[in-house]
This record gives sequence, structure tokens and C-alpha cells, in this order.
Amino acid sequence: MTPLLVALGAMVGAPLRLLVLRLVVRVGRDPAVGTLAANVVGSAVVGVLLGRADVPASVVTLVGTGFCGALTTFSTFGADVLRLVEERLLVRALAYLAASLVLGLGAAAAGYALSR
Repeated sequence: MTPLLVALGAMVGAPLRLLVLRLVVRVGRDPAVGTLAANVVGSAVVGVLLGRADVPASVVTLVGTGFCGALTTFSTFGADVLRLVEERLLVRALAYLAASLVLGLGAAAAGYALSR
């Protein structure tokens, strides 16, 4: 049952991330902005899930592992940082790296705290 729940969550999370990235590119922004947004939202959702003691394990698997696991992306984040460095946009790469860490951890902590 667990693999099915993960797959079902991922079937929603992955297309949503792709939609966010395409919308960001469509309005002329750097795709890293979309990656940052997806990662922050996913971090907040995981924080809320983990802050609630009454969430069934199946919901954590479906939403936390499946949906958020597919919505957030460490590999695209890494590729974005590498691309910015290769384009010699070092300040932007460092700002993106710092913003991702601070906003992602902050969103998870805020979600956790607010759900308790």
C-alpha cells in the first residue's frame, strides 16, 4: 500500500512543480524562482504534517513522501545553482542558495509551529 500512496502523491506533486516552473518562465522570470517557490511550499506542508500528532501514517506517506517529495526538488535546485555559477552570476547563485536554505527551513519550522 505504501508505494501506491507515494505514487499517488507524486502524480499530483510532480506535475504541479512543472506547472509552477512553466508559469515562472512564461512571465519571464528565472526558472530558479519557480524551484524556490515549489521547495518553500513543500517545506511548509511537510512542517504542518510533522507538527500534527494526529495525522495518520498513510496521510504522511501520501502527502509528505509522495506529494511533497515530488513537488520539491533538490536536483533541480542543484542544477539551478550550477547553471547560475556557469553563467558567472555568483552573487545570484549565493543569494539563491541562501534564500532556499533560509526560506525552506523557515517555512518548515513555521508550518510545524503553527500546526501544534
